[in-house]
Amino acid sequence: MTPDDPLLRILACPLDKGPLHLLRREEAGAGTREDALYNPRLRRRYPIVDGIPQLLPSSGEQVSEEEHEELLRRMLP
Repeated sequence: MTPDDPLLRILACPLDKGPLHLLRREEAGAGTREDALYNPRLRRRYPIVDGIPQLLPSSGEQVSEEEHEELLRRMLP
C-alpha cells in the first residue's frame, strides 16, 4: 500500500469510523515489520499483513502516550 493509494480514502477505523493514516514500516514503531494504519484519535494501530489491512477491532493495538506523540511528529509534513 502506498500513501497515494485510493483505497486509503475509503478505509476507516472499525471503532469510530474515522479516517486512518498510513504508517510505513519504518514509521510504524514498536519493532513492527509491516506497514500499519493508525487512528490518532483512539491511539490504535492496525497492521497490514501481506498487503491486506487487518481492520477487525481485535486486530488493533493501543499505543503508549510516548509512541503516540512520536507517531504524530512523523505524520506531520
